[in-house]
Amino acid sequence: MSVVEADVVVLGLGVHGSAAVASLARRGHRVVGLERFAAGHARGSSHGRTRMIRRAYPNPVWNGFVAEAYEAWAALERESGRTLIHRTGGVYAHEGASQLQGPDCVALADAAAVAGVFPGLRIPEGYGAVYDPNAGVLEAEAALDALRASATRNGADLRFGARVDGWDTTSSGIVVRAGDDEIRAGRLVVAPGSWAARMLPALAPIVEVWRILTLTVAAGQPVAMPPQLGAFSIDRPEGLVFGIPDAAGNGLKIGVDAGAVWDPEEPVAPATPTEVDELRALMSDYVPGIDTTVVEAAACLYTMTEDKRFVLGPLADGPEVIAVSACSGHGFKFGAAVGDAVADLHEGRSRDDLSFISTARRGL
Repeated sequence: MSVVEADVVVLGLGVHGSAAVASLARRGHRVVGLERFAAGHARGSSHGRTRMIRRAYPNPVWNGFVAEAYEAWAALERESGRTLIHRTGGVYAHEGASQLQGPDCVALADAAAVAGVFPGLRIPEGYGAVYDPNAGVLEAEAALDALRASATRNGADLRFGARVDGWDTTSSGIVVRAGDDEIRAGRLVVAPGSWAARMLPALAPIVEVWRILTLTVAAGQPVAMPPQLGAFSIDRPEGLVFGIPDAAGNGLKIGVDAGAVWDPEEPVAPATPTEVDELRALMSDYVPGIDTTVVEAAACLYTMTEDKRFVLGPLADGPEVIAVSACSGHGFKFGAAVGDAVADLHEGRSRDDLSFISTARRGL
């Protein structure tokens, strides 16, 4: 067995793990990143071309972190020379009082007001909405590539298809057993995605994994492109319907933010014909005139907490371990900022501004 020395080991190279590796490496730390599956795998929550990004959030406590996320993605755009965010604006429809707020957000009273912003979107009668001019589309696949390229360029050692057999705490930090290697480091960052309950048993009582489906149709349809359509969601009792517009040839994507509980050890089951038909019907209802011929029907996993807040910070019974978990269906947009937060925590900097998602908040 060979011995590898590092400052930090990161387990899991989805968006949060990749961002953590990149931020740590940029600051000069020796980092090893380990991922069980191949790069680009579809077993977790970080695959696929696009995600939504928005400033509209239910609670003002998120506003500062949202601003950090926008700034961190902009910095990665400058570093990589790639466009990662397309500003399209977003409309978030609701029945009754709105639960969303945020910088520059404005209320839209009814379907007619929504049509004045996005003529391609039809919301249910009796609904109002919040318009977020800063919302848009995040190029998720390109963002992951840019994060991993930044990490490698700054000296990080990224290992895909790596088997992790476990880790032990020592007087000087952590020893990770990974195949034929023993990796010794002062800090361990665990970004386990859907495997949170298995890799961090303290999280098991508070996380649940859901199977989520999305449907994408052909690009180039004007009704699905800005300015006819931007990012959107429709809050229904059956589950939140979300839509990502065709901002750069990606095609309109729609999904429902609810699904069956799933064991991540089982490959995610593809969408059934019935499920595809249901998504096509929703797309036709909310974007009239769209051609719903299927280009892709995809499945992924959400790792959810009851209040949809993340879990970020050192563990009380093992402060050499930083937990980064539970995206809860909206975590990708924060990826670059989560990476910076992990680097701050490793360096001993206070992040009291993130107490609302801290491990300490949950007594972990």
